[in-house]
Amino acid sequence: MSLMHRIDALVSHVWMVRTFIKHSEELEDDPELSEVQHTLYDYMLALGPAWKAQDEEAYLKQAKKKISKLRQAADDFSDLQPDVSTHMNFQMAVRSLQCAVAEIEAVLSEDRVR
Repeated sequence: MSLMHRIDALVSHVWMVRTFIKHSEELEDDPELSEVQHTLYDYMLALGPAWKAQDEEAYLKQAKKKISKLRQAADDFSDLQPDVSTHMNFQMAVRSLQCAVAEIEAVLSEDRVR
């Protein structure tokens, strides 16, 4: 499986966390949480054109360019979560996002050694 396809599979987890946040009642009262979900969406949106064209080089370039913002959003969500909600759904969303981002970073690091 190509690096692009591996990252895209991991991005599906980012999408699910973003969707969970977007549809949570807690989002209405928390502008920082809103910023997290926007950043997750922006990461995926940036990859869209290269995915559609199946242009792995452009996809990986965008994925690398935006990874620090994705990492920051995951860290911010982790920091915010206890104040937003202690419900298990939020705890698991944090874990899911952290895992997906770590795996995306690992795949991107593989591209550096090729």
